Amino acid sequence: MTDRRIDGAPRGVDYIAVEESAPFRELKRRQRTFVFPMAVAFLVWYFVYVLLSSFAPAFMAQPVFGAVTVGLVFGLGQFVTTFAITMGYVAYANRRLDPGAEQLRVELERAEGGVS
Repeated sequence: MTDRRIDGAPRGVDYIAVEESAPFRELKRRQRTFVFPMAVAFLVWYFVYVLLSSFAPAFMAQPVFGAVTVGLVFGLGQFVTTFAITMGYVAYANRRLDPGAEQLRVELERAEGGVS
């Protein structure tokens, strides 16, 4: 089987080779070094909250101030954590991922004959 497009023109980019290239693998490694630890940390935090809600209701019902309880603070903390992780990822991606992705994009467009 030949590597040709439907219109019969040969392909300009071998995307399998790009995926196996050192710059692409480095980009994936950088992304994973942020995503996996943050995902694990958030899941642990989430399951601690769920388990405390289920198995320590007296603790979760303790008032912090007024009618605000530990459970409410932890529950709202889930939202705060989600936004903090999102903002952290955006900053990380802007600083560590986007320059490499942009460089790969330019190289791929150049290989395809597009605008660079």
